[in-house]
Amino acid sequence: MSTASLPAIPRLAALRLPPPSVILALAILALVLAWSLAPGLFTAYDPARGIPAHKLMGPSAAHWFGTDHLGRDLYARIVHGTASSVTSALVAVGIGVLAGGSIGLVAGFFGGVVDALLGRLVDVLLAIPRFLFAIIIVTALGFDTVNTAIATGISAVAIFARVMRAEVIKTRGATFVEAAFLQGGSRWHVLWRHVLPNASRSVLALAVLQVGLSILVIAGLAFLGYGDPPPASDWGLLIATGKDYLKWPWLVYAPALVTVAAVLSLNRISRWLRRTDRP
Repeated sequence: MSTASLPAIPRLAALRLPPPSVILALAILALVLAWSLAPGLFTAYDPARGIPAHKLMGPSAAHWFGTDHLGRDLYARIVHGTASSVTSALVAVGIGVLAGGSIGLVAGFFGGVVDALLGRLVDVLLAIPRFLFAIIIVTALGFDTVNTAIATGISAVAIFARVMRAEVIKTRGATFVEAAFLQGGSRWHVLWRHVLPNASRSVLALAVLQVGLSILVIAGLAFLGYGDPPPASDWGLLIATGKDYLKWPWLVYAPALVTVAAVLSLNRISRWLRRTDRP
């Protein structure tokens, strides 16, 4: 009996599991989020109080990341500083998504003079380097973590506006959008019901990527002294404090490695989301 005469066996849809690198990135991100939500579950040390006799101790079983110049447990300070760093990055991305997404949505859908005017505004924002723009804004608002989040979010508005505008223009010409108009749908109904849900998919991957970039920008601002003052334990501030004690390198390496691991994990997840979004 030939194989050609055998009945075709229907193919079962294979379950697409994330690659191992994505699973590792998700695990690191889950740990960072757990640190930010419940730091007390991961360390019993007080991040603001130290034991002078234990100052500048190297990593050990008692102090996983060592201690600083005041005898404070560095691991506890990193864990407790996660909430500030992550929350500030999420606030910054939220500002960028809402403001930039709204600008791109309106400009791409209505076009014409509206698109030209909003496009010039976005061009002006893109002409200013993001980090410099954030420094200018936080200098005007004042030095603390909330203001650094606002400054970082405003500096990301142009990026979200550009991406949203491009997606809206592409979606606006789709057949289902034309069908919605032919069925009597108003411009605002079509905009919110059909264009926005389909155009916002690419913005999700960008938002995840921007969380990582915002963590870097906020850490850079804290490193330069534009965030909360000591005894705060923002990741950038910990690196800035550790650079004064180069003979004890774990003071810099530990918060820097945590920051890099979080940012690289977000970048990997963002690339994976972009690939899975493709048809």
